Amino acid sequence: MKLKYQIKQNDLNKTINQILKEQYHISTKLLTKLIRNGHVLLNKKSCDTRNRATLGNIIEIDFGYPEDNSNIIPSHIKLNIVYEDKWMLILNKPAGISIHPSILHYNNSLSNGVRFYFDSIGLLKKIRPVNRLDLNTSGLVIFAKCEYIQECLIHQMLNQTFQKYYLCLVDGIFKDTTGKICMPIGRKKGSIIERCIDESNGQVAITNYKVLKQFENFSLVKCKLETGRTHQIRVHMSAIRSSYSSVILYMAIHLTLLIGKLFIAIKFN
Repeated sequence: MKLKYQIKQNDLNKTINQILKEQYHISTKLLTKLIRNGHVLLNKKSCDTRNRATLGNIIEIDFGYPEDNSNIIPSHIKLNIVYEDKWMLILNKPAGISIHPSILHYNNSLSNGVRFYFDSIGLLKKIRPVNRLDLNTSGLVIFAKCEYIQECLIHQMLNQTFQKYYLCLVDGIFKDTTGKICMPIGRKKGSIIERCIDESNGQVAITNYKVLKQFENFSLVKCKLETGRTHQIRVHMSAIRSSYSSVILYMAIHLTLLIGKLFIAIKFN
């Protein structure tokens, strides 16, 4: 799990630190840790990264060092691996399983299964899920195999080069088949789990949607999120469909809990 870079002509007036930041966009915090622990080499030898580079020299960064992952209990859970390389693991998460361990899912979360899998292939690394999905949502989840890749993917999320698309079944028929929902979301009063539209204290939440197909009494909708608020799609879909009767909205909420109607496809750039 290494990166190698050969010094070029236009690097000659720069320090090794500057080159690494420019070429790989490594955060100062991570770069400091790598240097302190001897994981940055010049021509396979320890170096002072404050020095200027020499033409043709090779900088090498080793991310393969072992990490303590004892905070996650390994559990033998069947994983549906969609893609894997030395940097990341992408899983198809089924509905009904959480990503992170919790009081209710202490040893049967997806992270517990990944810890068991990492142990089986001899990979001593922390468990780093990059994106989140709700318990009853199925879809792709990325696990970074090192801190650097986690940084890269989070940065891509922030600048929206990492794009997430959701397909969801929604009760009823939409009047507008495309749209952009800009409604702030906050915690519902008296609940630490439920979310609602909160114009006063809510966080900015933006959902773009397109109706792909309409059936007799429900619609297949594709959503692209510009923000990642908890239960954002459920809250926004309910909000724009408030003209429907409370009975339909009530049924929609319960159907979501029963069959886990959301599933995700992630497009990589």
